[in-house]
Amino acid sequence: MIDIHSHLLNNVDDGSRNVIESFTCLKMAVEAGFTDIILTPHYIEGSFENSYELIQPKIEEFRTKLEDNNIAVNIYHGNEVYISEHIGELIQNGTVARLAGSRYVLFELPMNSRLLNLHNLIMQIKETGAIPVLAHPERYGFVQENPEVLRELIAKGVLMQSNYGSIMGQYGKSAQKTIITMLKSNMIHFLGTDTHRNGHIYAHFYKVRKEFLKYISREKFERLTTKNAKHILDDSLFEIEKPTEIKVKRGFFR
Repeated sequence: MIDIHSHLLNNVDDGSRNVIESFTCLKMAVEAGFTDIILTPHYIEGSFENSYELIQPKIEEFRTKLEDNNIAVNIYHGNEVYISEHIGELIQNGTVARLAGSRYVLFELPMNSRLLNLHNLIMQIKETGAIPVLAHPERYGFVQENPEVLRELIAKGVLMQSNYGSIMGQYGKSAQKTIITMLKSNMIHFLGTDTHRNGHIYAHFYKVRKEFLKYISREKFERLTTKNAKHILDDSLFEIEKPTEIKVKRGFFR
């Protein structure tokens, strides 16, 4: 399996606090069956400005330490980029890292407010030649209120990355209900752990897998955990399933 969203590069954001903590999580990841992990430290203007130039040497040092400690997992460089008016420029000039050096860019939104200019910012991303991947959409308030908004974003070329922990209730009942709806409606393209420190999802992955298989087939689970993410590592395109319409009353999920 391939994890495209993690915060296990130590001492750079609100994730892992030291290399021991990082290695503990990565050992759990290997035991759970992960072979490849993209390290995606936050890039937030004015806060965690983890630029490519700053982080790439740390990735190389981290990779060497992994080899020295016989931890058999492949790691790659990326960022989780907090949306801003300058996101197109940040991508174009190489300030932020695309996922594993590919055309795919992971970005996040404010948790509890909807951006009026979101579609313009998505156009900024696409104009750089990048493919936007939205991190954990099931956690955003405006999506929980009306998951149908994701169909429009997908139609505009945005791919969706949901967190494994959401289906276990890690982020609350609303996120849990929303990810289940997204699964049933073909609105998820990648799954990621978004692991920060304790590696909880890696440690209990058999329970997570069992929960997902209540709603999707084993073949689809493999696509969301491995096959689709392989296209990121290969920097290749793939066809997505057409999302289906969600017919619920507004506010149902809240």
